[in-house]
Amino acid sequence: MVLPCLDEADALPWVLARIPRGWRALVVDNGSTDGSAEIARGLGATVVPEARRGFGAACHAGLTAATADIVCFCDCDASLDPSLLVPFVRAVREGDADLVLGRRRPQGRGAWPPHARAGNLALARMLRRRTGLRLHDLGPLRAARREPLLGLGLTDRRSGYPLQMVVRAADAGWRVTEHDVPYLPRTGASKVTGTWRGTWQAVRDMRRVLAETPTAPRTRTAPPPCSPPPRG
Repeated sequence: MVLPCLDEADALPWVLARIPRGWRALVVDNGSTDGSAEIARGLGATVVPEARRGFGAACHAGLTAATADIVCFCDCDASLDPSLLVPFVRAVREGDADLVLGRRRPQGRGAWPPHARAGNLALARMLRRRTGLRLHDLGPLRAARREPLLGLGLTDRRSGYPLQMVVRAADAGWRVTEHDVPYLPRTGASKVTGTWRGTWQAVRDMRRVLAETPTAPRTRTAPPPCSPPPRG
């Protein structure tokens, strides 16, 4: 379980308490100054330092450090419950999908600010035009096999990383599905969607990803389901 983290000390206890039994939590510390790394270690997580700032940099450092066949990603701000990833992993392990994404369903006021929701909708439409995938969300809750993910050659190290993963998976012929998941008000202020400026900077990063020339043939590259449940 890869958990990119930047100053999430208040949210970490809630998030780590919901990691499924037997799974390994990799908290990727992206330069926190609030003691997040120490809190994560104290709660039993493996801390992976990543000095290069950026959501994609943190996610990729966690992917590289993981050792499990199937790797999951989840934000570390308590907006998403990592235990919801269990059926995602089952779908990948049993061969029903190669990449499973969480479609966020906001729970209560303030869970998903209007500007962030508008930006996500615009990106989903652009993604549909670019790949043909009829997805509704590009949320951070996801699961896939580690080696094929590394084989996608992801290069974005900022906000475009989650989108680049989906685009390149689609270009490679992966089966991409999404499951509805409850989306809670996050703990603390968002580093990306907390402001209009942050949201549209993220959209700009993702527009650049969508403009990339396809890097792989449209053939399925994910391996057949044959491995045990993940532990990392």
